Amino acid sequence: MGVKKYLQTWRRSYVINQVKNIRLPDFNPSNILRKRIIFSGKVQNVGFRLEIHELAKRLNLTGWVKNREDKSVEAEIQGEAYKINYLIDFMKSLKRAKVEGVEIKDMEVLEGEHSFIIIK
Repeated sequence: MGVKKYLQTWRRSYVINQVKNIRLPDFNPSNILRKRIIFSGKVQNVGFRLEIHELAKRLNLTGWVKNREDKSVEAEIQGEAYKINYLIDFMKSLKRAKVEGVEIKDMEVLEGEHSFIIIK
């Protein structure tokens, strides 16, 4: 295994373990909604998409996340409002990334969506 592949595997394991060990708060039930979120800053090549993916799964959120050509990360996230807000705040606080801007747009809820995916 080459050094680059080793480092990618290590980072992936690190991110997954970090998310598994987060102590999630007790959330009060809230409205189901969908948000399109664009995170800008140093958010690529630091495990940012994977962190969103893993945290969204733990929070039972659905949607997708992808890198954009302008070096930002875009996501559409659907679920309870408090959980989406928690995810956004958590991602803004990551130390290995540097979120400099967050754009949030309300979207229509999609019926029948059951998973959260990373778009390559």
